[in-house]
Amino acid sequence: MNEASNTHWIPLSDLMMGLMMVFLLLATLYMLRVEQTTTLIIKEYEITRKNLKMALQDEFSENFKEWNAELLGDMTIRFRNPDVLFSVGSDKLKPKFAAILDDFIPRYVEILTSGRFKESIKEIRVEGHTSTFWTTATTKLDAYFKNMELSQARTRSTLERILKSNAATAHEEWLKKRLTANGLSSSQPIIGKDGIIDEKASQRVEFRIVTNADENISKIANTLDKNEDI
Repeated sequence: MNEASNTHWIPLSDLMMGLMMVFLLLATLYMLRVEQTTTLIIKEYEITRKNLKMALQDEFSENFKEWNAELLGDMTIRFRNPDVLFSVGSDKLKPKFAAILDDFIPRYVEILTSGRFKESIKEIRVEGHTSTFWTTATTKLDAYFKNMELSQARTRSTLERILKSNAATAHEEWLKKRLTANGLSSSQPIIGKDGIIDEKASQRVEFRIVTNADENISKIANTLDKNEDI
């Protein structure tokens, strides 16, 4: 009886060991594939970012000082002079900022819609940022919400200027799918060297680019998180 039982048990244990090895192999292959895919996406992102940043730098480097603007490391172009952008409490573009946009927009759109970058662009975020102040606000939270409304209105005005420009006509549908207006109120202030919020510098308009690589990396991260939960 015992000999028959042992004879039956040995093949079963070998089968379980074999299945475990198969599962281990599949898991290893999956992780290798994820690692290779992630590496390729990151490499693609780095190349796209480098080339796009270089294209933006070459195109606008002579204008940044005149416009009081700058190109950040993540390809964001920041317009940082609140005295030029909007009047206090207003969402109407000042004439000088409108003139700057009329110069900036066609050149910016031409770069983003070129064959080199067009397929890599997922989103073009027009972001409005304000100071933390609001004269008639009763609390900090009240000021935050009032500034949120103002920043959203300002980004809509900027976006409208873009889409109504002659430069946008040929790429209107492409731009409408990717341009977004994002009013961020005072949620992302500029901190000075003294560690204190620079209220004037915090009032700015930014053009931020999101590439498809960002989305693909997020998908991989979400997939890995789901697998860890199983």
